Amino acid sequence: MGKEIETISKKSMEALKSYSWPGNVRELRNVIEHAMILSKSKTLVVPAAKVRSAEADITLNLEDIERRHIVAVLERVGWRVSGKGGAAEILGLKRSTLNSKMKKLGISRLPPLMMAI
Repeated sequence: MGKEIETISKKSMEALKSYSWPGNVRELRNVIEHAMILSKSKTLVVPAAKVRSAEADITLNLEDIERRHIVAVLERVGWRVSGKGGAAEILGLKRSTLNSKMKKLGISRLPPLMMAI
């Protein structure tokens, strides 16, 4: 992501260590990636609320989690799919792969009600 993170806050590390991570490494990666996107300094801060919200998502299936994460990244980059700083680059995917995932998961920039009109 082009950012240099040197440390992680003690509070963040404690929150990450205390959570059971039922979604395994993918869930942890998503939380860290989200924190990286929001990071403005060389110290990574993972809001405890973000870790707790991951815990609340235990009832979601993997597609739901993936959909939420992709939409969050797209919103963060102003729905720019490709190019420098685009969602595909941040997610570590090719543009075509991200477009395929978006189609499969029903992700589009238009709200669902607007698409039906």
